[in-house]
Amino acid sequence: MNEDVRAASDRVEELLGSLLSGTTRDTAEELVRLLMALYGEGLARVLSILRDHDPALVTRIAEDALVEDLLLLHDLHPLDTAARIRRALGTLDLPGPVEYLGMDADGVAHIRLTAGGCRSAATHTIEEAVLGAAPEVTRVEVATAAPPTLLQIGMGPPPGSRLGVAS
Repeated sequence: MNEDVRAASDRVEELLGSLLSGTTRDTAEELVRLLMALYGEGLARVLSILRDHDPALVTRIAEDALVEDLLLLHDLHPLDTAARIRRALGTLDLPGPVEYLGMDADGVAHIRLTAGGCRSAATHTIEEAVLGAAPEVTRVEVATAAPPTLLQIGMGPPPGSRLGVAS
């Protein structure tokens, strides 16, 4: 996200946090909620017009980091949660494949990482990517896939054979 936008966002949080409890704080929080609803409705209408004229344009504008954050904030992103998580996981440079397994009712995203490399570093990277792509996720659980078990088939001597038997 643009540094100016990040600074403005941080400042809004700081100002709201500095308000003492009481009617002033309640008024400020209501003002922010109403403005958010107003801008969210405006964004929804813009997206509706864009979809009617050029659906691909909606996806293109969602690629801008600031616009994407605004769309996520108002639950208007053109990609669903699973698609955004898969897209984010696809950009990671990890020692093995990563698979999105789904999200449960509590908002926990389940990811499977093929064993390999430093699991804790990979887990941290995966968590950051998933939470950045899908802020509606409450937690990320990364399971390491067990390495495949090798099945060994050996042949012993046929029944009744004297091979391998000392005489």
